[in-house]
Amino acid sequence: MSTRHSGPDTKAIVDRSRLATAGIDDISKAIIEQLQEDGRRPYASIGAAVGLSEAAVRQRVQRLIGSGMVQIVAVTDPLQVGFSRQAMIGIKAEGNLNPIVDMLCAMDEVDYVVVTAGSFDILAEVVCEDDDQLLALLNERIRVIPGIRSTESFVYLKLSKQTYTWGTR
Repeated sequence: MSTRHSGPDTKAIVDRSRLATAGIDDISKAIIEQLQEDGRRPYASIGAAVGLSEAAVRQRVQRLIGSGMVQIVAVTDPLQVGFSRQAMIGIKAEGNLNPIVDMLCAMDEVDYVVVTAGSFDILAEVVCEDDDQLLALLNERIRVIPGIRSTESFVYLKLSKQTYTWGTR
């Protein structure tokens, strides 16, 4: 079971539709796949696998990071670092969702926020030390945000799969 406790700077988040049409070549895709297997893999090793020099791989990786297409981060197991409660919060809201999303993204306990079409307007994943912290987060910080009409909490009992190796298809 692994998750990131803190997400990327919200200014660095890139519109997924733009990424989908970015048109990266097969070599960059192969580099991404190598990094998804091991984010610390040496550039020389990646270069040998994809047929480029170490310098060329370094340049491509820096370009991928700079564009926001790739992040290289340490992924932690929340249980191992003292966070025993994870939950997905379904949020029904009214009006402009952007200010609500911005406020959620600014909270340290929130590691994933997505605007959705369906039963909920927003889904936010939270990682807390315990149930008391989750309750305080909900009552004192999330439910008081202007525009939020209701929340529904889905407490994680068992995480069966979480992967970061979906490739570049």
